[in-house]
Amino acid sequence: MSDFSAELKPADPQGPDVLAQERAGSNVNIDQLAQHLLHRGEFLQRQRKILDVIEKRPYFCKKNQLNLARPDRYHLGLARAKDLRRLALEHGWDMDDYKMADYLTDEMAPYALQTVMFATSIREQCNEEQLKYWLPKVENWEIIGCYGQTELGHGSNVRGIECEARWNPDTRDFTIHSPTLTASKWWNGSLGRTANHAIVVAQLMLPDKSTGILKSHGPHQFIVQIRDMKTNKPLEGIVIGDIGPKYGYTAMDNGYMLFKNLKVPHSALLSRYSGVDSESGMYIKPKNQALVYGSLTYVRAQIIMHARLVLARACTIAVRYLSIRRQFQDRDAKGNAPEVAVLNYPTVQVRIFPLLAATYALHYTGEAMHNLYWDTRAEIEKGGDTTRLAEMHAASSGLKSCCTMIAADGIEVCRRALGGHGFGGGSGIIPLNNDYLSKPTVEGDNWMITQQTASYLIKRMTETVKDAYPDAKRGEPIDGQFRLFLQNRGSKGVFDIYGNEADIVKAFQHRTSFLSYQAYEARVEQKQPWTSLMISLHRLARAFSESLLVANFYKAVFESSPNPPMDNSTHDVMKNLFRLFAMSTIDFQSSEFVLSGALQPQQLHNITPSIQKLMEAIRPHAVRLVDAWSIPDYLLESALGRYDGDVYNALWQKAHLENPLNLQTFNPDFRTEEIVIGEGADNARRRIEKLALGVHGHEQRGESKAKL
Repeated sequence: MSDFSAELKPADPQGPDVLAQERAGSNVNIDQLAQHLLHRGEFLQRQRKILDVIEKRPYFCKKNQLNLARPDRYHLGLARAKDLRRLALEHGWDMDDYKMADYLTDEMAPYALQTVMFATSIREQCNEEQLKYWLPKVENWEIIGCYGQTELGHGSNVRGIECEARWNPDTRDFTIHSPTLTASKWWNGSLGRTANHAIVVAQLMLPDKSTGILKSHGPHQFIVQIRDMKTNKPLEGIVIGDIGPKYGYTAMDNGYMLFKNLKVPHSALLSRYSGVDSESGMYIKPKNQALVYGSLTYVRAQIIMHARLVLARACTIAVRYLSIRRQFQDRDAKGNAPEVAVLNYPTVQVRIFPLLAATYALHYTGEAMHNLYWDTRAEIEKGGDTTRLAEMHAASSGLKSCCTMIAADGIEVCRRALGGHGFGGGSGIIPLNNDYLSKPTVEGDNWMITQQTASYLIKRMTETVKDAYPDAKRGEPIDGQFRLFLQNRGSKGVFDIYGNEADIVKAFQHRTSFLSYQAYEARVEQKQPWTSLMISLHRLARAFSESLLVANFYKAVFESSPNPPMDNSTHDVMKNLFRLFAMSTIDFQSSEFVLSGALQPQQLHNITPSIQKLMEAIRPHAVRLVDAWSIPDYLLESALGRYDGDVYNALWQKAHLENPLNLQTFNPDFRTEEIVIGEGADNARRRIEKLALGVHGHEQRGESKAKL
């Protein structure tokens, strides 16, 4: 029978008509809101410019990606990475253009570390002489770099890294060495098959002047050539390879690397803040140890900014599709009533709308962290002022954990809300989910790095209890909040969270102060073991991070005029998003608000009705609120989330016309080994054995026959 599917169309209402009605029913100004969210760096104009170029390139077609095996994805990823670099030269792209292309292609590609960890370490950790030599090579792509910190045996515990850099007094150089198998670098992106240079983080080992025994001065960064520049083979004394398949990042060659007594010059040690005197071999201490980890702090700040856009993608797919999808009649409807849009069910809204609000909360805190990072860097560059470094490090650690958890969990919540189609390749969620799931682990495990935030808060509370900084102009920003808490500790700090938005912020801050004081009492006064407090410390860091999210959101929509501006009706919707984000967070963490005295138990009776009322107010604007994130269909790669709403035709096309499995006819008869009709049993057997056994298939097959 001939293919008659082209004669059919989806049942009414048609998806495009539904989304058109949704957009017509809201007065949110999409253009204004998009400009408000994405004005920095001319994001929207840049996106249009770059999209127009890459969409036309065959290499960047995404239709067949999910059907490719992992080795093929690396081949394609490397080809794309090279093509992007050529396009950058051809079109005169600057670094922001290049990063936009990287964002739109949405692939952790083999060049990914070049412009992030590798280049950042060069810029921030090199002294002037090193910078003059290395930075042009990086910026001109004469070398391809990676960042070698994580090891087989150590990840979050950077101090425990086993790779060593031993100082040789006689030759005045270093020997990079892996003393154990677990000292192997592991997980390092771009290392496996691509990079020819690496920032290698190793224990700086200097001989003790009296005993001559090597003593560690902690992890330091070294720039090391790891492959021959002509053959791309590993240098003598280095073993390198790709670690194999992963949950996501299929195009990235995450690698391993072992060293055996590799000699590197004295200049390999990045020496902007610390170093080794080449004459005496004496260690030059950094003014502030945290300066050494500036590149990691920068990456954490970037991760927070990235989280908003990732979660916005998941919410865009969910909101658009669930506006179109119809399931079940209203139980109270009479007669032959139409099925209800899934997004109209409160049990769906309560999963999706708080996440939609969270995208905006993440945005404002991302902006605040961006500004804090660059202000801090400017202060350091100007006069070496490091006073805000501890605050930045603590905030970036806590927020990295909190924000990536919100985004990673939120993607999965959105996927489940999509129903059965959320499990399919046409959803656009599979690569988004798989790739983003690394973020709660990389650059500091989310349950471990929160200790850094908690440690900072305990220290600040300790200083406040001592009244070390009675002058509000001294100390750090959080000290004033802690001082107010201590002054009012005897009174109940009940806040009007339903009638006063400023009180919502105060309730979150009170909770943080209470938990900080509890941690101070347990650790400083009662001397309880750190490990026994780790669960409480994680909760403290989470509370602090949520307090920052709420405070930054409040400041943006209540305390200052929106910049760029937005009209009053759009601004009012933003205020409701703030309330929904805050109320949903209070609902989820209600016990802490009550135990801290920020709220009375009876106040919680109104939480669910308040949340439901806010969701009803937000519902008419949901589609426009996701439209404002301006995520192009090319990036979404989702039949369910496409802008025009033609969901079911797109799903059918992906399955029926674009699925390579449907291009062949298969032999299901178990009595023959033939798989594809016409290939024959012998050909099928050889082909399937090769698939199953992989790269060493022939050797394994030979060994099996020999044993027989």
